[in-house]
Amino acid sequence: MRHTPAVLAALSGSCSFVKSPAVDAPAAQSDPEVAATVSRMLIDIERRGMDAVLEYAERLDHQRPEDLELPAARVASSGDRLPADLRAAIELGSARTRAFAAATREHLVDFRTEPVPGLVTGVRYVPVGRVGAYLPAGRFPLTASAFMTVGVAKTAGVPAVLACTPPQPGGGANDAVVYAAHCSGVDRVVVLGGVQALAAMAFGLLDEAPVDMLVGAGNAYVAEAKRQLFGRVAIDLPAGPSEVAVLADGTADPVIVAADLLGQAEHGPNSPAALVTTDAELADRVDEEVERQLSTLETAEIAGAAWRDFGSIVVADDRETAAALMDDLAPEHLEVITADDDWYFDRLRNYGSLFLGPWSTVAYSDKGMAGTNHTLPTAGGAKHSAGLSVGRFLKPLTYQRITREATPELAVAVDVISASEGMAAHRATATLRLDRYRD
Repeated sequence: MRHTPAVLAALSGSCSFVKSPAVDAPAAQSDPEVAATVSRMLIDIERRGMDAVLEYAERLDHQRPEDLELPAARVASSGDRLPADLRAAIELGSARTRAFAAATREHLVDFRTEPVPGLVTGVRYVPVGRVGAYLPAGRFPLTASAFMTVGVAKTAGVPAVLACTPPQPGGGANDAVVYAAHCSGVDRVVVLGGVQALAAMAFGLLDEAPVDMLVGAGNAYVAEAKRQLFGRVAIDLPAGPSEVAVLADGTADPVIVAADLLGQAEHGPNSPAALVTTDAELADRVDEEVERQLSTLETAEIAGAAWRDFGSIVVADDRETAAALMDDLAPEHLEVITADDDWYFDRLRNYGSLFLGPWSTVAYSDKGMAGTNHTLPTAGGAKHSAGLSVGRFLKPLTYQRITREATPELAVAVDVISASEGMAAHRATATLRLDRYRD
């Protein structure tokens, strides 16, 4: 997440860096070694099937074949093994996320229109048939991922959702992750991680048929596997390291701003965090506050490395410059903490998800409590793409019904265009109908 040279040149003299990133922000999975490794694994798994999947599972995760699928009873009872407060929080996050997805679905309505008599066209929203969700459970098990993938898919009406989650060091699955999937309506849970999980779902090795779509976060190898499998299956979106940006003025609390920057930097040592502000004093205070908070933060090893290498602070002369800088960054998560949040809300166009005001922190969405989806575009992808939503699991299928009455106008126009293109067979499909109309 770095400003493009063209924008910086255009805004030269209107902004200044208090802290610049020490390292170029990583693009969404561009490591050639990762790509080559994933390619070899996918080719091997496609060729040898479950034998290859089980070999990778044993070699990489020390997993036994009989431990792959969780029985339905084990999935259903996963909440019984959780502390009561964690169980309640998971239930709340699942319900909130599915409620927001349901509200979104209500606004995606089938329609038909008749632009001229005899020509009826329309759209039907039809869910994809099978979805494979990857639920990460590494150093930081992302409990809410099931809300955003499994739960939203089921709310869209997807008939079959299969989830894969990697085994824990002692074996078995993470109960919190499994319970989140259970609350979200998952159909089956398989304890399988990494590239082999994505390949097994895409190649139909875990079920009677391949999945139609792969969704969910993961490490660089998981993300690369999704990228390479795209086309054979649909995916949610290419993903890079998690990002956060804060746009603030002098009314913002530097303690809150610093905490929110570190909150997302904690995702990994290559997670960019940026502050754009119109107040030079706030910039300096946030810079100091980040270091103060890092001195006592339990995950300072991760968040500190991310801030050191990929953190930035920019001071803009005015709000127009600040908004232009932020639209150029196009961050995954964008917080706006100013005296005039509505002005920025109306002006900003490029972000994965927007958090308005000092009480709106990214973590509320990350953990599913806000209800919005946290599977969002990174590495500038917000300039052209949106995040995962219930609509991504729906196919807007168009249709048309044309009567004899509408035929002359349509057929004559198609006759003319097809003749100009030299496409005789296309032309005939129209002229034959025109001849029958005249009979």
